[in-house]
Order: sequence, then C-alpha cells, then structure tokens
Amino acid sequence: MRKPLNVSVLLLGLCVALGLAPKEALAAEPSPPWSADLDQVRQVAGMIPGPRPIRVNVIKFAESRRTKNFAVKGLPAEPSVQARTAYQIVYPDGTVMVDTGMDLATHQFFGRGVQEPYFPEAAARVADGLRRAKAIIVTHEHGDHIAGLVRSPSFAELAPKTLLTRSQLQALMSEPQIPELRPTPEMAARLRVIDYADYLAFAPGVALIKAPGHTPGSQMVYVALQSGKEVLLSGDVAWHMDGVRMKAGKDAPWIKEPPELMAAELSWLNGLSRTEKNLSIVVSHDEEQRRQYIEQGVLGDGFE
Repeated sequence: MRKPLNVSVLLLGLCVALGLAPKEALAAEPSPPWSADLDQVRQVAGMIPGPRPIRVNVIKFAESRRTKNFAVKGLPAEPSVQARTAYQIVYPDGTVMVDTGMDLATHQFFGRGVQEPYFPEAAARVADGLRRAKAIIVTHEHGDHIAGLVRSPSFAELAPKTLLTRSQLQALMSEPQIPELRPTPEMAARLRVIDYADYLAFAPGVALIKAPGHTPGSQMVYVALQSGKEVLLSGDVAWHMDGVRMKAGKDAPWIKEPPELMAAELSWLNGLSRTEKNLSIVVSHDEEQRRQYIEQGVLGDGFE
C-alpha cells in the first residue's frame, strides 16, 4: 500500500518549478529509515474476505542459553533462555505456519560448540504442522526460522505452499547464514516468491509488514483474530521484550544490523506496546513472554 503523499514536498516542488522558491529549498526533510502505520496495516489485513483466524499457537522446539546482555544491550550478564519457536495461525478450515523450526544439525551450529536443549518430539510436531498447513511463511531467513523447510526431507511437498519474499530468497542464495541453508536452483524454482512494498494482504485477518534490518528479508506478521484481539509476530526485531521496552538493540558480536533501521523498528514497537492495549507483540525468542502469553491465553500451547 502506498504511503500518504507528502503535500508539503509536492507544494515545494511546484514552487521551484515556477521559480518561486530558492535553490536551497530543494533540500527536503530526510525521510525516516523505516516506518509503519498500524491503521494501514489493519486496513490491509481486512482486504481478503473470509472468516478471520481463531487463535495463534506456539511451539518451543529448542533453547539457547545466552546471558541477557547479548539480547538487550545494557542489561547485566545474567543467565537467560532464548526459546526457539514456530507459530501456527488457526482458521476454522485450516492453518498457516509462521517459521519452520530447524533440524538438530542446524541447532548445533547455534550452540557454537556447546550442547543446548533440543526437543525432538516438539520438532516433529513442527514438521507435522508444516505438512498439514495450507500455507507457510517465515519472518526471516535465519536457520532457526527456515531450516525446517530448506533441510526438510519433505521439501518437495512443502515448497509449493511456501511463500518467501524475493529478499528472503536472494539472501538465502547469496549469503546464507550457514552454507547448508543455500537452496539449489532446482529447490528455489519450486518455491512461491512474492514481493511487496510496505504491507501485503496475505490471508483473511493477516497482513505482512516489510521490516528489513535484522536480515534483508525480515518481515512482521499482523494477525486480527475473530475475538477482536490482535497479535503481532515481530520476528527477531528484538530477542527479548525488554529490548522493545528499552528501545535497546542486541549486543551479540555475531549479529550485524543497520542501527538506524533497528532503532526505527524498535521505536515503533515500543509505541505500540504503550498505546495499543488490544495488541500483543510476540518476540520469537523471549521465553519469559512465551510462558506468560500461554498462561494468559494470548498464545495456544502446541499445534492443532
């Protein structure tokens, strides 16, 4: 969806064309590195007719053990659990998967030589959820979010119903997080590739929000439920909700993110968290939030 026209800039351009403005007036105010409008997102999510989702479910299939300061710059180096999660949007007649889990070998890459918890039964439920889903999307192209697709023995079955953005696929093909995540040209040809500017109507009640920064292909997933509640799957904009509350980025040396983009995205999420009481922001790796949201009924525990 196009953003509203900047009337002041249009008027300035007209004045310059008529010789009514000095040359220095040509310098327009710089645009923000990233922005989003929740009202526009809501409108986009309502564009596709049909019953809205009933709920959003979550499964934790693995854990990483990192101190809190890696997730949120400025916090103390105290023990913290990073949940590895996948999500299921439930409709009356089927499901959509958001993120695909990962196999044990990819999980061990993230351990960096340390054995960390991996839950084979939960990973198997994620794999089953992928096979039964009507569609599959990913928040971004890192291994813990996409390896369950790329390295799946069922890839040929999953690929035709998987929608990757062009940026996600390009990043996987040119600069995968690990070499094993690079699809072959034959694999890439099986996937559905989409492209959009700011927002995309994906399914009844669901809109995608382009949010590059953590990776080139990062996006958020907005879900408006039949109950009237709203859920925003924010991917890895932050690794812990404290990062949103404090508007503080990550401090992991292996993560390279454009600071201006990340600051803009964190600021937007922070504003939503303070003003939109009907909206629940879901941070993929926040184990404390995952437990709290399950207890509160914001997220369902396990897949259909």
